[in-house]
Amino acid sequence: MFVSHYFEFEDRVTGGISESVAHQRKMLEKRGIAYTTEPVLDADVLHCNVMGPRSVYYASRADCPVVAHTHVTAEDFGESFRFTNALSYPLRPYLKRAYGLADALVCPSEYNQGVIDSYTDTPTRVITNGVDTEKLAGFEDLREEYLRRYDLSPPVVFLVGHVIKRKGLETFVETARKLPEIDFAWFGPLDRELKGRSTKRLIDDSPQNCTFTGFVDDIRGAYAAGDIFFFPTHEENEGIALLEAMAAGKPPVVRDIETFSWLTDGEDAIKVDGDAGFVDAIRQLRDADERARLGETARERSEPYHLDAVAEEYERLYEEVCGR
Repeated sequence: MFVSHYFEFEDRVTGGISESVAHQRKMLEKRGIAYTTEPVLDADVLHCNVMGPRSVYYASRADCPVVAHTHVTAEDFGESFRFTNALSYPLRPYLKRAYGLADALVCPSEYNQGVIDSYTDTPTRVITNGVDTEKLAGFEDLREEYLRRYDLSPPVVFLVGHVIKRKGLETFVETARKLPEIDFAWFGPLDRELKGRSTKRLIDDSPQNCTFTGFVDDIRGAYAAGDIFFFPTHEENEGIALLEAMAAGKPPVVRDIETFSWLTDGEDAIKVDGDAGFVDAIRQLRDADERARLGETARERSEPYHLDAVAEEYERLYEEVCGR
């Protein structure tokens, strides 16, 4: 089998989508599936990861089955970067047409699948973005270095990813303000030139115990320094950083949204409905034994999301669309 594994905007798109593409390609290699990153319209399968205009063009003219990833929805596009709120309105009809060109759609979660089912009747398959545990190997050894680099005192409440409002920026900052005795750190690119005034104001006016590191050259350092993964996101298709934190044994505190329905409150995460409860949840996890208990359960819960456990699902999907 030969797959054209195409990622439009590959040189510009970062964050979770880029990580997912890297995971997919690693899984193809694990299964011995030959692929190219170029758009080849007579391959056995054309797999598009972002349905931009060039991907739509290729999908409409392909002489082979088309698989498309549903990383992007109008629902999760807003409150990200400057102008994304305005662009989210025309995005939905565009994506309805784009996703309708595929023979099969890959959804990273059941929640995302439910959203996409309102866009098109193209067959969908839930396949997690997965977590690359090999990428995290040895993270523990970086703890002292990264605590010292960012002047952090354990237990550290942390988040990993682009600093955007949709991921709960305001909640993150205000929760830190209410817990001045605890260090909060957000590891990830700031991209200030792409941010609106309200986002930059939240960053600039954050309390002294709230650190925004900017881009981190070795993301393992974030999971080394952090102790409590705080993810108050309002909308998420899955959340690779959450899976990574769980695989690293870090107890997660998350907003109780439909995306995280697979987590069990009090067992592998603490789920909070509304901003007020985050303070108590984090205070609860100041206890080292409670962090260890929840973190170990979270680590075990992440195992079905490891790349080795997911790789076969892509091969099976490709065989099915070729058989059709």
